[in-house]
Amino acid sequence: MFSTPCITFRQTCRWKISLPCTRRCWVIRFNKKPGKPGTKDLWMNSNWDYFLTAAHGGQPDQVPVALIVDSPWLPGYVGIDTRDYYLYPEKWLQINLDLLQRFPDVVWIPGFWVEFGMASEPSAFGCRMRFYPDRPPSIEPLVKDLAFWQNMEPVNPQEDGLMPLALRLYRQMDQRLQAEGLGIHMVAARGPLTTASWLTGITPLMEGMITAPEQVTRVLETVTTSLIRWLDAQLETLREPQGILLLDDLVGMVSRRTYQTMVEPHLKRIFEHYSGLLRIYHNDTPCPHLLEGLSCAGFDVFNFSHETDIALVKQKMEERVALMGNVAPLGLGVRGTPEQVYAAARECLDKGAPGGGMILSFGGGISPGTLPENIDALVQAAKDWKGTR
Repeated sequence: MFSTPCITFRQTCRWKISLPCTRRCWVIRFNKKPGKPGTKDLWMNSNWDYFLTAAHGGQPDQVPVALIVDSPWLPGYVGIDTRDYYLYPEKWLQINLDLLQRFPDVVWIPGFWVEFGMASEPSAFGCRMRFYPDRPPSIEPLVKDLAFWQNMEPVNPQEDGLMPLALRLYRQMDQRLQAEGLGIHMVAARGPLTTASWLTGITPLMEGMITAPEQVTRVLETVTTSLIRWLDAQLETLREPQGILLLDDLVGMVSRRTYQTMVEPHLKRIFEHYSGLLRIYHNDTPCPHLLEGLSCAGFDVFNFSHETDIALVKQKMEERVALMGNVAPLGLGVRGTPEQVYAAARECLDKGAPGGGMILSFGGGISPGTLPENIDALVQAAKDWKGTR
């Protein structure tokens, strides 16, 4: 169905690190027979197969439900201090395992995510972080003068900031999960614009794209190199890596021309580097003016704003990218009733699912305070949908 992303099943794995070709891992998982029901089978069930089929433009027997989940929601969901979620690996592990039991029909993206809110990337550049009991840490920009950043070096994930701690935990937890028949299969990073904005501040970065494009380009080049190193280092800790998630909402704030000249080269560089893996891009800033351009950036799955009509996204991106959305995460996921979520999900399915390449989700990550029963409503809508195939 897809012109470019879908060929990753057939193309030679071009990922630069010496790892088993991800295509081989996917084939093994498609052919693996399910065992007795239990935690160890929850990753490799039919829902994951449905997800992979839809992610590559196919039309599975049931539209999959996939949700981006991390520390803005999880600590509050289980009723613990956010800092304890980061500090105690056993709590982190049990919480993420319990998700599989409580929501067996949901694919969690990236799944078993070792993160400190948005702090991992900026911490490696030396940004100040402030931790809180009831929400993820905040980040303070370092130096707003773009000239200051012109000679900075790319980060070393093995030594800089919180990254080496995350890598250590990834390796240990993947080994433990592998012993249970699970494992960690996807890693994540914030994108070039978001990461650069933590260094300079958003306003200087955005203004600099117009007034000092050469300086901004130099910053983005170094940041992009750092992000590739960071993703590579995470993937190296895993036994069976299958994909990456890149998150960058600031991209949606630039014009079409600025995107083409200042942003697209860096996104393409990242996604092309991982052409043998499943590539998911999250950007929930409404950006209908960028849809055609983004569809050629090289990712396979797009998680986008609920404020952009899914029919328009499907039309603009055509068959190049699978869609992951598009129910309002705050207005419905947090504040709505299960009946309202169900109705909105059915509307999304009616518009986006015919023809394949559709993954039901919120139009963004899970917001703090999201009700479990509203997640159940998403799942039920996907099970009930019997649209045109």
